[in-house]
Amino acid sequence: MSFIPNFPHDGVVTINRVILKPEFTVDDLQERVAMLCENVKTFHSETGFVGGLVALNSGQVSNEGSTIGQAVESPLAGKEALIITFWRSFEDHEESHKSDTFQPLFKEVLELCENGNEEIAYEMLWSGAAYDEEQAKAAKEAKLKYAS
Repeated sequence: MSFIPNFPHDGVVTINRVILKPEFTVDDLQERVAMLCENVKTFHSETGFVGGLVALNSGQVSNEGSTIGQAVESPLAGKEALIITFWRSFEDHEESHKSDTFQPLFKEVLELCENGNEEIAYEMLWSGAAYDEEQAKAAKEAKLKYAS
């Protein structure tokens, strides 16, 4: 089962890291990114766009998952966001950015960014959804029975 329905095994993930300028709020970010995302869904769902998500830094730092000390709070809480999109190919992504409808909205998002913008493309190596209750039970039983 794929994590994102219809995302190809060799798809591309792009990640933009946005750090808000002090004069902008999360509401500003949500409004501008919503307009941009709606545009991408409308004009690029048939030309390579598969899905996306936007995540805001909550400020929480996992001490169980971090190896760089025992921080208690991220200094970028409520100020840093990741815009993550999923594409059939890098070429499809690049073509979307050339769109006349996309560019004005993209520029409005960039106005919010303290850090400029660097969008990195990643090749998907793995994705997966959680097991449902029945699948989880079967997986645990198999692991206990066959794992050494």
